[in-house]
Amino acid sequence: MIEFTAAQIAEITGGRLVAPPDIIPTSVVTDSREAVPGSLYVAKPGEHADGHAYVGAAVAAGAVLTLCEREVTDDGGASHPCVVVPDAVLAMGTLAKAAVERIRAERSARGEELTVVGITGSAGKTTTKDLVAGIFRSTPEGSATPASTVAPQGSYNGEVGVPLTVFRADTSTRYLVIEMGATGIGHIQYLADMVRPDIGVVLVVGSAHAGEFGGVENIAKAKGELVEALSAEGTAVLNADDPRVRAMEPRTKARLVFFTSHPEANADLAERGTLVAAHGASVDDGGSPVFDLTIGAQGPVHVASRLIGAHHTSNLLAAASAASAAGVPLEVIGESLSAQGPGSRWRMQRTERADGVTVINDAYNANPESMRAALRTLADLGRGRRTWAVLGAMLELGEESIPAHTAVGTLVVRLNIDRLVVVGREARALYVSAVNEGSWGSETTFVEDADAAFELLERELAPGDLVLVKSSNGVGLGALGDRIALPAADGATPHQGRSLT
Repeated sequence: MIEFTAAQIAEITGGRLVAPPDIIPTSVVTDSREAVPGSLYVAKPGEHADGHAYVGAAVAAGAVLTLCEREVTDDGGASHPCVVVPDAVLAMGTLAKAAVERIRAERSARGEELTVVGITGSAGKTTTKDLVAGIFRSTPEGSATPASTVAPQGSYNGEVGVPLTVFRADTSTRYLVIEMGATGIGHIQYLADMVRPDIGVVLVVGSAHAGEFGGVENIAKAKGELVEALSAEGTAVLNADDPRVRAMEPRTKARLVFFTSHPEANADLAERGTLVAAHGASVDDGGSPVFDLTIGAQGPVHVASRLIGAHHTSNLLAAASAASAAGVPLEVIGESLSAQGPGSRWRMQRTERADGVTVINDAYNANPESMRAALRTLADLGRGRRTWAVLGAMLELGEESIPAHTAVGTLVVRLNIDRLVVVGREARALYVSAVNEGSWGSETTFVEDADAAFELLERELAPGDLVLVKSSNGVGLGALGDRIALPAADGATPHQGRSLT
């Protein structure tokens, strides 16, 4: 973490200092349970709890300063050391912006660079972030030592998660990879202003959060804020295979890189920017993408991924594009993409149970696009096996929720998935559509909650079965996937190197 004194934090955030001015926090937390000696605790309001109620607990755990919206006193009536600001989350973002500026300035003074990569899109952000960071970490910086790279833990991608990622960086950081999520117009612009990315990657415009945005066109408008924020010296990386992303080209003054799985159809783009392409893209027997990678006139190099799902070709290309824009050689990119396994939990996390059942836990996130991709992968991998789709709700779809769930239920039947278990009333339209499409009796089952689903699966799973568990994270089916996968039999082993989203 960049060192700021309490006085500097107050000056940067415009806050009122109620603490010794020379206190220097060494980490930042927003959860009092994560506080350690030296922490700055951000007492942010939450949906279910007010962080100010936990200031005492954070201080008891070692926090030396609090960023808060009001003073909090101890049992003796004395204020805990704090910087009082109107909005703790906005102040956190302001401090993160100052940290990035300090890192850039100090590295520049030493003749060194900081490269910030911002990644957004309706699906694939976390996988692409993991891939990009993996490539950077395999890149020596002037020696055999891998370049210092900071990337989000899990899926930290909002107004709180992005600053927390920034606070893990310091002046030794060569690459800072930022995942950017949004639930409304202006959110990406706010994050981009905070970190000032050198490279901006837009993956796909889908219907995730359509209800909050007010439609897919507004999602495209919001995602494009990333490329609008780039300077003329920056690089905009756009998915040529998504018409809404490709249409963002006029919205940026940065250099252009287009990535595509269909190079013949997009050959004209090479006249307006660098074309990063997958040639002969297919999947191997395990469902993993394989292709020959070219970057402009360079290559090809062969990529044999360890991720599951043909759609991952797009994420791999996006990662290759960002790394190339940062100056990483093509050969290093190809080797890293072929070597990397999953970087985040519950993203097509595959476990082979000792009794022959395979469990694929992809319950971190779900939207219509990723749900379709996961189901097609289940169907492809499940040839010759009995397949199970254990599906929960896709959240935050607004008026599109019922039609979207209906379409998924229809797709399950048309892909000939053997068993469908629909979990929770928010997903009931999925169950109804599967029944209406012709799947009834024991083929399709509705259960109220994850416990009921577990009991059903524990009773009926048989050796050789292949199970996909997928829902939005808020539904909580990730824990169900873990229960199915790990306790079922001694010797269950996670299959390393498989991830979907």
